[in-house]
Amino acid sequence: MNQSVVVESSETTSIKPKAKFTGKVVKIGLAGALVDIGVGKPALLHISQIVSPDKTPIKRVEDVLKDGQEVEVWVKKVAKKEGDERVEVTMLQPLALEWKDIKAGMNIKGNVVRLEKFGAFVEIGAERPGLVHISEMAYGYIQQPSDVVKEGDEIEAQIIDFDRKKKQIKLSMKVLMPE
Repeated sequence: MNQSVVVESSETTSIKPKAKFTGKVVKIGLAGALVDIGVGKPALLHISQIVSPDKTPIKRVEDVLKDGQEVEVWVKKVAKKEGDERVEVTMLQPLALEWKDIKAGMNIKGNVVRLEKFGAFVEIGAERPGLVHISEMAYGYIQQPSDVVKEGDEIEAQIIDFDRKKKQIKLSMKVLMPE
């Protein structure tokens, strides 16, 4: 299988990483598949980016994909080389919030996924959930996090600090509230 899928430049200028497409498998090979996403020439779907229905690792492309099958894919990258562009796609849904996009002071919305004695973990679309410490939930004394939020609640918070190395995101709900 040709790993250098070339797509005409004018057709890919509007394609951005994380863009979602429904494509059709055109050809299957040992290293992956070619997927027609409607931009001229097919995009490359590498075997490492193919997801089986039961989320288990795959050994052969044919075990998961068939010619003509419709698949949901996201643009992983558009590689420019000698005036042409190659589109690489993935079946792994990308994160909504990458580490490079996280900034202190950002307001975000998320869902409470777990409560602990010390706070609530909130899914914000990043690699890991953020933590709203009990002291950052509201002004005044709070006996336990469940007094303020419950699992499944959608909340709005602000990123007050983050540590890429430790993969921690600290959130505050009270900074968005009047005192």
